[in-house]
Amino acid sequence: MKKGLIASTVFALTLGLAFAGNTIASDKGAADMVLQATVDPASKPKPAVFPHAAHQEKFACADCHHSKDADGNKVAYVEGQKIESCESCHNMAAGMEKKISTYKMAAHSLCVTCHKATDKALGSCKVCHK
Repeated sequence: MKKGLIASTVFALTLGLAFAGNTIASDKGAADMVLQATVDPASKPKPAVFPHAAHQEKFACADCHHSKDADGNKVAYVEGQKIESCESCHNMAAGMEKKISTYKMAAHSLCVTCHKATDKALGSCKVCHK
């Protein structure tokens, strides 16, 4: 009787963890997001509207997202890992190189560079800042 109860409990926990892992990995975030710095806000903050779902259709998560190792070095995103806030690293206190030292600068470095490479018209401020 006890063996059956223990086996059932282990099975239920294993199944629960499997479903929880799938749910976490399949959470791709909101379809549309409003991006705005909160740690080092610009003097005249202008939020950016980001069509996340539209980008997901064209790009892999690792094309934009990354992480850091124990020494603070940039490492590639691994599918399914938790995505931290950009500002958790890209802020003035983190001591990063100037061009990526704030959320705004990191986003502009990544997004504007990609937009201009894809289509020069996408490099305009009003594409994101409405």
